[in-house]
Amino acid sequence: MHIAPYDNQNRPVVDAENTTVPLNYFNIVKLKEGDAFEYAVPGYETCIVPATGTVDVDAAGARFDALGGRTEDVWDGEPEGVYVPTGAKAEMVCKSGSAEVFVAGARFDDVLEPFAVRSDELDIVQYGSDDTKTHRKIKHILGQRQHGKVGRLLVSELFTVGAGGWSGFPSHKHDTDRLPDETRHDETYNFRFRPKHGSGVQMLQREDGKPGDAYHIVDGSTICLDRGYHPCCVLPGYDMYYFTILGGLSQRSLIQYFQPSHADQLETIPGIKDMIAKFK
Repeated sequence: MHIAPYDNQNRPVVDAENTTVPLNYFNIVKLKEGDAFEYAVPGYETCIVPATGTVDVDAAGARFDALGGRTEDVWDGEPEGVYVPTGAKAEMVCKSGSAEVFVAGARFDDVLEPFAVRSDELDIVQYGSDDTKTHRKIKHILGQRQHGKVGRLLVSELFTVGAGGWSGFPSHKHDTDRLPDETRHDETYNFRFRPKHGSGVQMLQREDGKPGDAYHIVDGSTICLDRGYHPCCVLPGYDMYYFTILGGLSQRSLIQYFQPSHADQLETIPGIKDMIAKFK
């Protein structure tokens, strides 16, 4: 499902118990200096990640000051995040001239402890190549390093490297719990392009060998993925970024099932197996 950019007025873009991706939650919060925003999502653990700007965060009574430092856009520095336990009250206060803040969530019953992930604690992996048109960088905010501290939520930022190319290839899916081959993880993306008038395509193929769907994605597009193989691409001459939320049904570690007709491409893309391991 494609959700075109719109002014959500700080209300969830993907609310709890969404019919397409019930395991995910996503909000975009826009604030001016001094503005405060408070929320709690019963049944969901969440993560606060400033896209731009700086906020002070109170999560379940724990204080985390000066979160985020990017100014111009998501390419302007490294991300930071605060983990908010399931159902806990969180408040953010804008300390910069303005801030745009992503709130990612996954359905989870247990209540854990809040913590911050600072820019020097990210887990960063780069893989692919210009020759294979698959060159990209992933910045894991809630990734492998936080595995014992988080329930079912994985949060990352993905960047194309170079202008143009494919991401999420070889085509893969993760819509069925059938261990050890695959896990059910709902996934939500929010895209950004540089320059802003850039765009791309999100493919969604329900069955191997049969025609699927394609969505024209622009700056601010949100994509909700419930099932199927889902590579995406950006036009030549533009950089693409997407904020990524994964929520598992029965476990946090993601096991991707690669489309049989393209699975041999795993042997052609440098570093891709290291990338796959980072989602576990």
